[in-house]
Amino acid sequence: MKIFVGVGLGPIQTGIFLSGAAKGNFDRIVIAEVDDKIKEAVNNSGGKVTINIAADDHVYSESYPNVEVYNPNVATERAKLIAAASAACELATALPSVKFFGPTAEWMREGFRRSPAEKRFIYTAENNNEAAEELEKAVAEKFPATYYLNTVVGKMSGVVSAEECRELGLKELCPGAGRGHLVEAFNKILISSCPGIEKRLVRDLNAKQYLYPFEEAKLYGHNAIHFLLGTFGRRQGREYMSELRSIKGLMEKAEKAFIGECGAALCKKWAGADELFTPPGFRNYAENLLTRMTNPFLKDAISRITRDLPRKLSWNDRVIGTIRLVMSQGIEANILREGALLAIAEEFGGDKAEAEKGLKALWAEAPEAEQDAALDFLFEK
Repeated sequence: MKIFVGVGLGPIQTGIFLSGAAKGNFDRIVIAEVDDKIKEAVNNSGGKVTINIAADDHVYSESYPNVEVYNPNVATERAKLIAAASAACELATALPSVKFFGPTAEWMREGFRRSPAEKRFIYTAENNNEAAEELEKAVAEKFPATYYLNTVVGKMSGVVSAEECRELGLKELCPGAGRGHLVEAFNKILISSCPGIEKRLVRDLNAKQYLYPFEEAKLYGHNAIHFLLGTFGRRQGREYMSELRSIKGLMEKAEKAFIGECGAALCKKWAGADELFTPPGFRNYAENLLTRMTNPFLKDAISRITRDLPRKLSWNDRVIGTIRLVMSQGIEANILREGALLAIAEEFGGDKAEAEKGLKALWAEAPEAEQDAALDFLFEK
């Protein structure tokens, strides 16, 4: 029996792994989810989950049957998850952060102990370049044929309220869910490689022998410019990313930052790694993404893009991390700096001393000399 286990039932899980598992003809699809409302809604619907998919010119829906949802915080349901994990050949975590791996790793470990030699692939999709390593560390026990794989999820998605579903003619996840998922049609998901990965059943996953350059392109290219556009759009009082297409010069400015700052640095750093890291390859990547980021059928809220500023302003994330990467390659980061200053003012206010104090607290793990150099650049000292 082929079993897939997913952890978390958000848009990344449903739009990528649940979708891919359903198309891979697993005998059972088992999901761990702590939200009892969603759990009960899916189970009461007979295990059928529906998502909305935004193409370039319309929205359509897909439904996936045979889904079982259990809450790991309920003892009897945790036992079912442990049993499923013991027999699963593929698993996927799609949690808000690697910080949530601890409780998940506990029941996974119990399951893996029951069949320690079982071959299993675990896809980690927490938007962290070392999520696989963090999960393996949390499991804290070696299983010789268990492979923890990183992912590059270049697929935009979001949660849509029940009210928005009614307004937009979208479908809820299932009756009683109180929300829907809206994901873009783009489906080229990259994963790291391991022995036997070509035999995976989950569809639409593309294995790369060396994933790290693509992870940096996602964080310091895609994520950085997505956030930059959202920040400029917020300043203009716009609500959705699609509205930015009408702002004179904004898309051209974003393209200049994407190709001339992020792209130039990434191409220089990762020259020879892949066709992506060539001037024509990266230009195509950037132009395609800018169109996708502002897809009117995706209804991507700027508030979603620009939330959680402390994380996004941290030392290695999409704002400061990108500026540092660009400057490390001897390239100017002036448009990125402009966006960073808007985000810094939003988080810390207009007082420069307070902003510097707040940033240093976020960057505590970085060497002080490097912190000072970054502040010098940001505030033009």
